[in-house]
Amino acid sequence: MNTPDPLTAQVLPDSRERVISAPRNVQYMAGAYWVPIYCASCHVEGGRVPQENMTFAFWLCQECFAKYGELTNMLVMPDEVFWEKVRQEQLDKYGRLLSPKELLDVVEADATPLSALIKQGR
Repeated sequence: MNTPDPLTAQVLPDSRERVISAPRNVQYMAGAYWVPIYCASCHVEGGRVPQENMTFAFWLCQECFAKYGELTNMLVMPDEVFWEKVRQEQLDKYGRLLSPKELLDVVEADATPLSALIKQGR
């Protein structure tokens, strides 16, 4: 199987509800709020994910996975695309990956494309 280039690959759709005001059907369980997710293809409801600290969720129901599941192997998750861009910027500018302390210094300096990219992901 070919590994997709994260900088040019298509991104998987988010299976969480698009929220305009307050999310619907939120449940409080085990000390957290959980929101429903829906099949990315047919939109049938299919479980829940924690609302807090979630930036992305992708899910296909069994029927749609049987039809389209193999296609998703060539797609990437948005966080993977973002972190690959951060990685590439570090390699292009510095020739290596920076330490967490160095990354913090870059963000605080606020004067490089890398700091802008990291802040964009916040």
